[in-house]
Order: sequence, then C-alpha cells, then structure tokens
Amino acid sequence: MIKVSVMYPNGKDVKFNAEYYKNKHLPMVSELLGSALKGMELDLGMAGRGEGEPAPYVAIAHLKFDDIASFQASFGPHAATFAADVKNYSNVRGELQISESISY
Repeated sequence: MIKVSVMYPNGKDVKFNAEYYKNKHLPMVSELLGSALKGMELDLGMAGRGEGEPAPYVAIAHLKFDDIASFQASFGPHAATFAADVKNYSNVRGELQISESISY
C-alpha cells in the first residue's frame, strides 16, 4: 500500500477554502480516481510545535493506492483537471509526496 500526500504549506498570505476542498474538490478526486483509490484522509492544520505557532501546513490530503503504478494510471489522465481546480480553493500549490504506508 502506498500513500500519496498532498501538503499545502501555510504562510502569511496563504488562502485555503477548507469547505470547498472537503465538499467539492476531494469528492471530485474520489469520483475520477474510481476503484484505484483505496482510502482518503484529510488533515486540517491547527497548530505548530510551539505555543501560538501556526501549523506548517493548512491542509494535507492522504490518498491510498495499492501501488505507484495504480496511482499513476488513475491520477495521470485527470492531473490537469485537479490542477485547474486549485484556484477554487487556494492560492498555493500543494507539495506531493509518495510514501510506503505501514500500519501498526
């Protein structure tokens, strides 16, 4: 199992519409990825390490797939659609990381 994390960095001028992201963008992603998507989670940043410190990321979406090939095959054809929708919820581009997902 792999996890594809899309992390939206926080900053002074960052705008992020969590309601749009939760209710419009992620459902669209789920629908277009179909059965290749094995699970999805959303983390909305609340705080950083120290008291009063902002979260380093405003949001992190985690998408689970069986392997990199299934991610690439399902995501690739829709990448432009996903990228075009960013303007509807944020003024920052998400950083993408693919990780091996290990559960304990």
